[in-house]
Amino acid sequence: MFYNIDCITGAQKYLEDGSVDLIITDPPYGIDGDKLHRHYNRNESNVLDGYVEVPLNEYEEFSLKWIKEAERVLRPGGSIYIVSGYTNLIHILNALKATNLKEINHIIWKYNFGVYTKNKYISSHYHILYYVKPGKKPTFNTFARYGDSEKNENNGSLNYQDREDVWVINREYKPNKTKNKNELPWELLIKMIQYSSNPGDLVCDFFLGSLSTAKVAIGLNRKATGFEISKIAFDYQIKEMEKIQDGFLIPSLRKPSKTKFINSGKPLTESEKASFQTEFLELISKGKTKKQSIEILSEKYLRGYWSILKIIDGTTNKSSLKNQINKYSNETLFI
Repeated sequence: MFYNIDCITGAQKYLEDGSVDLIITDPPYGIDGDKLHRHYNRNESNVLDGYVEVPLNEYEEFSLKWIKEAERVLRPGGSIYIVSGYTNLIHILNALKATNLKEINHIIWKYNFGVYTKNKYISSHYHILYYVKPGKKPTFNTFARYGDSEKNENNGSLNYQDREDVWVINREYKPNKTKNKNELPWELLIKMIQYSSNPGDLVCDFFLGSLSTAKVAIGLNRKATGFEISKIAFDYQIKEMEKIQDGFLIPSLRKPSKTKFINSGKPLTESEKASFQTEFLELISKGKTKKQSIEILSEKYLRGYWSILKIIDGTTNKSSLKNQINKYSNETLFI
């Protein structure tokens, strides 16, 4: 269900308390967004008219009102991602601070097509504020995109890399296609929806714009709702929604490997910790380095490398271990 109405009135009228699983939204930036084309070298003939900006002197109060509504409709354990520029970021942050929502990450989204400047650094990033509503365990699908043992060409963790809080995702280039003034790339939306929702969940966008959030949500077998105040954008994009089929994006998704370290996070008994210590020292005595020994234990007990390292560093006698490593290895190792 999509509504051609402002998000504050629309949420109050159409969304019940705790009815939404995930909110992803890109509010107006309060910087004369209807005139942004002056800063870009692009043809505006294919850009839809009717962009509705929020006056700067109203931005603080406006942010507080819509974010309060977002908090109300979000279920306990639900997540919200807000995309913002830096100019009025303080008002978004202050509005979030006035709620009970809990900050999880402040993500930086680095993109191409930065605004060219001559006498200062070029702006080529946005902020993504990731918060959750307390009350239940949040949905976060850690291995939705990469398995826990998948590596890149430098033997680094692809899962770790994908979950760092700086995202390099280019804007989409759409020459000769009708579009909204500002659209989030589908790659960005797919990432947030995969991590923070499950099939069948309700995804809401308070500022639908091009309905990209809704299109991607439905393409990933989620449900979608939201609000758009511009009648021009709404009427055009609603017709475009008729082309969207449930789950159409699923076949194109990367399939992660199965979770390998299935015991990660499970509590250990004192006897199990002692076994780790004994086996670790045995491996050191056979000439294995600290890193090699931990990797062997990780494979054997199906626990992640860093969890094994924490256990070893917390239970092994440091003096004894240092003596054994000095005896069997010339490498400089950190104990």
